[in-house]
Order: sequence, then structure tokens, then C-alpha cells
Amino acid sequence: MREFTLNLREITEEKEENNLSQYACKSKYTKGRMSPEDKCLVRTDFQRDRDRILHSKAFRRLKHKTQVFISPEGDHFRTRLTHTLEVSQIARTIARALRLNEDLTEAIALGHDLGHTPFGHTGEKVLDELMPGGFRHEEQSLRIVDKLEQGRGLNLTFEVRDGILNHTSRGNPATLEAQVVRISDWIAYINHDIDDALRAGILKEEDLPRWPIEILGEKHRKRIDTMIKDIIIESFDKPFIKMSDEVYKATYTLREFMFERVYIGSKAKSQEEKAQRMLELMYKYFVNNVEKLPEEYKKIVEKEGKERGVCDYIAGMTDSFAIYKFREIFLPSSWPIKS
Repeated sequence: MREFTLNLREITEEKEENNLSQYACKSKYTKGRMSPEDKCLVRTDFQRDRDRILHSKAFRRLKHKTQVFISPEGDHFRTRLTHTLEVSQIARTIARALRLNEDLTEAIALGHDLGHTPFGHTGEKVLDELMPGGFRHEEQSLRIVDKLEQGRGLNLTFEVRDGILNHTSRGNPATLEAQVVRISDWIAYINHDIDDALRAGILKEEDLPRWPIEILGEKHRKRIDTMIKDIIIESFDKPFIKMSDEVYKATYTLREFMFERVYIGSKAKSQEEKAQRMLELMYKYFVNNVEKLPEEYKKIVEKEGKERGVCDYIAGMTDSFAIYKFREIFLPSSWPIKS
């Protein structure tokens, strides 16, 4: 087999130098990985990170994790995976328009929610209450790429890890690409959750507050288009990512409306109490029966304590696996009938 000697990575790095904004994070100047590695001849470091996340087990599990609706009846409701893909699409559009590093942006977007629990924020709330020191999904996302995936982590670059950890409103991202993902996450979930709530019959078009809709647009795609273009105009060739005051206020008002009408107390959340109780029981069961954990989590128990190992195990479950495991532990099995 012929040896590959053409250094395409260096060609890409040179293109970044010549074409990207002065505020973009160039892959050539990454702060590096926790464990140094030889460079790839084909892909930049950020491209490699994106591919590692995309091929991870944690990424595949997102397709069976709740976004807002627990066990929805219908094929078109968002899951944590489709949410992630929508964030990635929005973020890449903004990054490309602002001449930022699209590969870094995509890597952060694909990895930002890897640490989400089964049953969405309900599961996060349960583990936050039970786990000593609390639980936050962005910290768990970083833990997955640093330690849990493949039993050793993915050894990602500083910039991708920073973006994953700081993608929520609590964070302080180090790069504009990470700021783009943070605001894209906001755009995605507000708009697609409205879309899902309308589909589920929880909201009607006329329920939406009028003045934000007049500013942002009547339809789903128009609102997203308005927000994206506003960010591009406000942030072009500047060292920050932001919306205009008018669009920000309209977007924030929609977010507050969704918390009031959908995220808290609506029939979309009718299964939350069951999911919460189920995860509480399983957490306590495994803390008292750590020998029942899979081998990889027993090793975590030995190194970091039983609460940490149990938390990692439950946080990594999909909705369907959590239900299966609960039935296996707590519900009696039926006896086979001999003919």
C-alpha cells in the first residue's frame, strides 16, 4: 500500500489563515489536547474532534433521549438528537456568514448535549438533587468526552471542550465559535419546542404573544431566519456574538412564555412525575447494590465512589433503556406457561 504523504491539513490551515475572520479560532493555533497526539495529514484538529464525537456511542444514544415530550405518540417530535442536529445547522450557518471556524462550531454543537439524562431536564433535576455536589448536563457532557467514552475519553482539543462546557447561559465561552453554539442552542429549542407544542395541541397559533411574533415572524422558519440574520448583522466583523436589543427582547419573551405554558405544568409534562420517581428508585437501588452495575461503572465506583458511578450509569441511559431497566429491577417477571 502506498504511503500517504500529501499534507492536506496544512493546506486547510493556510486557507483558514487567509479566509477566516480575524476573530475566528484557527485550528493551527489550538491550545491542544490533554494528551498530545501526532497531527493528521488530512484533517485539522477540529475536524478530528467533530468526527470523534459523531462516531461516539454517546452521540448515538441521543436519538432515544427526550427533548421536551416524554414518550410522544408520533414520529415528528424532536428528540435530543434532532435538537442537536438543528443546533448544528443554525450554528454552521451563522459561523459561515461571520467567517468563523465552521469545523470548530460544528464539533461543539454536536457534543454540547452528550451528557443529557433520560427524560430530558426531568432526569437532570433528579440527579442534581440526588448526586452529592449536584449534576449539570454540560459538566456531564464534558465528563463523557474527557473520561467515559471508550473508557478513556476522546482527548478533544481545549476549544471544543470549552465550548461544550460553556454552552449554557451559565458559561463564559473562550471562542466566538462557542458563543455561536450557545445562542444557536437558544434559537433552536425555543422555536422547535413551539413547533412541537403546536403539533401536540398544547398551544394554538393565536396563543403565542403577539408583539414578539410581529417582530420575529408568524411561522417557524421565518422566526429562525429573523434571529439568524439579526445575529449576523449585529456581530459581523466584531469580537462578540449578539442579537439586537429588539430581537433579543422578543426572543426572551417567547422563552418566558414557553416556560409558563409548556415547560412547567402543561400536559407535555404529565409523565414527569412517573419518570422522576423511576429514576429516584433506580439511583437508590444501585447505590445500595453496586455489584449490579456493569463492569465499566464498577471501576468508576472503585476510583470515584458509588454515587459517581451510579450517576454516570443512569445519566447515560436512553429513555427506553431506563424503562426496561426499571421493569427488570422492580416488576415481577411472568412465568412461562408449559403446554
